Amino acid sequence: MKISKPRRRVLFLIISIFAIFAVVANFFVFLGLTGSDIGSQFSRLPIPGLHRKPWHSGETTEGPYEPIDAHPISQLIAEADKAWATYENSRSTTFRQTVSKYRRKYGRHPPPGFKEWYQFARKRNVHNIDDFEQIMDDLRPFWAIEPKALRNLAANMWRDDKNGVAGIHIRKHKIVKQTNKSWRSETLITLIEKIVKYLPDMDIAMNRLDQPRVVVPWDDMQAHLKKELETRRIPPEASPDFSTGLDNLLNMTSEEEPAHKEDPEWFPAHGKQYIETAKLACPPESHARNTEIPKADVESRYKNRLGGIISNFNLSSDLCTVGPEIQDLHGFLYAGSTVIPTKRLVPMFGECKVNINSDILFPANMYWKHDERYDYDEKHDHLDWDHKQDSMIWRGVTSGGTQTADNWQKMHRQRLVKIVNSTEMMNQDPVRILTEQPEKAGEYENFRQFHPSEFAANHTDVGFTETMSCVPDCSFYDNVFSMKPSAPFPEQFKQKFLVDVDGHSFSGRWHAFLESKSLGIKATIFREWHDSRLFAWRHFVPMDNRYDDVYSILTYFLGVGTAPDPHVAGPNGAYVMRHDAEGKRIANQGREWAKKVLRRDDIEIYMFRLLLEYGRIMDDNRDRIGYAGDGSELDKYDGVSDPDDVAH
Repeated sequence: MKISKPRRRVLFLIISIFAIFAVVANFFVFLGLTGSDIGSQFSRLPIPGLHRKPWHSGETTEGPYEPIDAHPISQLIAEADKAWATYENSRSTTFRQTVSKYRRKYGRHPPPGFKEWYQFARKRNVHNIDDFEQIMDDLRPFWAIEPKALRNLAANMWRDDKNGVAGIHIRKHKIVKQTNKSWRSETLITLIEKIVKYLPDMDIAMNRLDQPRVVVPWDDMQAHLKKELETRRIPPEASPDFSTGLDNLLNMTSEEEPAHKEDPEWFPAHGKQYIETAKLACPPESHARNTEIPKADVESRYKNRLGGIISNFNLSSDLCTVGPEIQDLHGFLYAGSTVIPTKRLVPMFGECKVNINSDILFPANMYWKHDERYDYDEKHDHLDWDHKQDSMIWRGVTSGGTQTADNWQKMHRQRLVKIVNSTEMMNQDPVRILTEQPEKAGEYENFRQFHPSEFAANHTDVGFTETMSCVPDCSFYDNVFSMKPSAPFPEQFKQKFLVDVDGHSFSGRWHAFLESKSLGIKATIFREWHDSRLFAWRHFVPMDNRYDDVYSILTYFLGVGTAPDPHVAGPNGAYVMRHDAEGKRIANQGREWAKKVLRRDDIEIYMFRLLLEYGRIMDDNRDRIGYAGDGSELDKYDGVSDPDDVAH
């Protein structure tokens, strides 16, 4: 069909307008974009008919995470979200459900006082009434030991000062005595006082030392666990009360030692390699006891082959798995300063342990005791994520082990300070990070020629403030490290990334880091009471205890290099797209989660439940006491009333 001249002019005008509009639109797309930003923005231009990922780089962080690329960290974030969603959806919402789940899982009635504990927890807005797995794991093997022997140990382990044990003694719902007390036991008492009116008579033995105590050999532990399984039963009736008048408790009216005192069998192991003791608690087929297993096979269980990224945080601190690789790279493992272990299963309460220990964990005193060095205060964290500096900060002292001029390079804190020091790394071999594949946008491969000196200078602020724990003194550090000024929390919170590593034992700063608006990066070999509540890659970033992934982590969040051009021949430098929104997302999620599950209320709830379960295993009638109801009496419980005000 022939088009008239007027119509051709109109059609030409319309086409010209669209062409001009397209040019202007492209101009604004490119405006302000330089270097690697241009390549990443092209991938985000809306294309009709193509599904677009829900968020990235500044878009909303609400809803499930869908990775924008195939970087292993992006994939791990998505997996962590799914695991957390499963956790969230499995929570009991009523007392009936809680009781039923307890019996199904543990094969027993809940302990006496369970109903009062449930009300106590609900009144304090407990987030997950079922998640006290650490308590049950810690106490499970004690079902194989006679309660009378356990009471004797708990009552008397404090007697020899040099063994580092304190005692707390409860009678008639009051704390009536401390023995061999320390600041740790005095702090713990202030917590127990919140719940002591619900507790039976008991003696509590508490570790006064920094480092864990109980290492039960593998075969012995398997026998204990087998016996515990055999004792499980749910009788149709049970006494709702703890027994009274039990013997073998500490005599409150006499200072004399009892005629028979159980031997906890402590032995000193100061300054020795801990793995030699620890491996006895590992299975025979484990890497700790079979070092012939190839390193690559072991690493594949907990690290991604790309960038060395941690894929299983639990295994990354399992000494049966990683012990041979890090035994010479961590102060506690190489030359622990206060190591007095036992191979006997004794009821020892402790703030932390490594995976092979059988200490009974309780919330660490530094999380309960008010101390400005460890308490989070929002007024010191006034900058939002977008206004924080693109930097990772750490400050600390040279703690971690007994240090000499010959062994300090095997200490974990010292290694961290060196590996992120720009001057130090200037003269070191290149490190491994990831880089986007030139012909496969969004897919990554290892890049082993990254020289991190300049990157470290721009993005890390790590150093010691003071030397300590040296023999005979710390003068050998004079020409090694330049001390940095201390950085209180207000200074640290100006940075986006807060790295947290062990000292002599766990780090008391971890809760504050999680509560902050910054992103916590965690490397540790120690286990704590809260571990089952925290999801790596959703609430924090896990890091290998060798720190060989630190630059893979930082370059993921901060980005590095320029997008490769597949049309240009020759080698390209490393390129990783900036994932700032992912960092912001994890930081926000960690912060909100800490407000729900790491509160002082949560510490009280945990300690209450722990001491009820502990009270039962110490009771001669432990198989015949407990809560035997179905939970229906609390069907109308409002979650507000005080337990003492609710009819029993």
